[in-house]
Formats: sequence, structure tokens, C-alpha cells
Amino acid sequence: MIVLDGSTLRVTAPMVIANAKELLIAGQEKLAAGSGTLQVDLAAVTAVDSSALTVLFAWMRRLQAQGRSLSIVAPPASLLSLAELYGISDLLPLA
Repeated sequence: MIVLDGSTLRVTAPMVIANAKELLIAGQEKLAAGSGTLQVDLAAVTAVDSSALTVLFAWMRRLQAQGRSLSIVAPPASLLSLAELYGISDLLPLA
């Protein structure tokens, strides 16, 4: 579901409401390790809904509290469309 490989967090599960709580918790556990900018690789994500944005922003807040940042790599087009629809595209830290 989520694999931490150095400074890259790879998400391999659909980022939908059914998985949101599990993704949030698993990701936050992985965020505790490491330093600097974390790249979140979404290349393997096959489905998203608005909960994906919630999870990503929660991870961003957690990292910011640690003095770190997040960069999103290979976001699905559907995630970008949702961000555009909600008027928050500028808030997504795309790599």
C-alpha cells in the first residue's frame, strides 16, 4: 500500500475513501523517519477521489510541523482534475 524507499514514499493503493484512514495512518508512520523533502510517488495509484487530497494535505501538515516539505511525483490526471475543480491546484507541491 505504501513503501518508503529512502526519501520517496511510493503509494501503490487506490487513494479513495475506503482506504483513506489506512493510507493516512500508514503514511504518517513512515513520515516519522527521515529528514528533508519527501517525494510522494503516485505513479502506481490507479484511482483517486477527494479523500486523496485530504490525505496528501494531512501529510504535508505533518511534515511542515517537522520542518520538512513534500513534493508530489507523477500524480494521476484525475487527482489534478479534482484539485482544479476545488480551486486548490496551486497548493499542490508538484515535482
